[in-house]
Amino acid sequence: MHYMKLAGCEVPVIGQGTWYMGERSDQQAAEVAALQQGIDLGLTLIDTAEMYAEGGAEQVVGKAIAGRRDKVCLVSKVYPHNASRRGVPEACERSLKRLGTDHLDLYLLHWQGQHPLEETLEAFERLREQGKIGAWGVSNFDLADIQGLPSSACAANQVLYNPDQRGIEFDLLPWSRAKGMPVMAYCPLAQGGRFLDHGVLADIAEQHGATPAQVSLAWVTHGGGVIAIPKAVKPEHVQLNAAAGALRLTDQDLQAIDEAFAPPTHKHRLAMV
Repeated sequence: MHYMKLAGCEVPVIGQGTWYMGERSDQQAAEVAALQQGIDLGLTLIDTAEMYAEGGAEQVVGKAIAGRRDKVCLVSKVYPHNASRRGVPEACERSLKRLGTDHLDLYLLHWQGQHPLEETLEAFERLREQGKIGAWGVSNFDLADIQGLPSSACAANQVLYNPDQRGIEFDLLPWSRAKGMPVMAYCPLAQGGRFLDHGVLADIAEQHGATPAQVSLAWVTHGGGVIAIPKAVKPEHVQLNAAAGALRLTDQDLQAIDEAFAPPTHKHRLAMV
């Protein structure tokens, strides 16, 4: 597993996402167990949000990290409609309560909304000064959006990125790497893994004794500066995600993926789900 710096933490380039967790009570035990298994396997970065199951995912994470908070780098996100000068600290307190902790390592604005960005950043800075968050960042910001932020203070940008959605490679990803700003890739396996049955990924996976999902995770993180945050509940999927951190793709593999999933040749509107 490779590691990189995020919000002052040394984190693995493959973490754990929690979108769609906390939606069903009969799945909660399995979700908690999956996150704990991931931590034990070295997937110590956990990403969540108040939006996910309206706080339900944060509650699952809280159960998973109870007694082991010091072993994880914890990221959550604030709804845009809560991102006012007053709303941010209130939302943060609710998240902290659900998570059973007194601080977040990283707090993100989930996407831009109606409140002036200056208010949001002011509230973030106040939380940082109070020790409630270690750092702040953004999510779903394109290059023009993020260039307006104080890049030395913004700790990360979380965006959609996988072999089938490569738009950020045209300008956002090169700029982020040049600035040393980590990119957190959500949906690195897409939603439902819809592109994982592509023959090229299957062929590469067979050559490495891996799975197409592992090839996708290795591809997302291979160039540096990118952290993938796949969500997994089944124990075998957690195990495979953790093992993907050791998979190294060859130049031939990368060329084959480029031929199957063409890199962008012009600016694309930032993809979001």
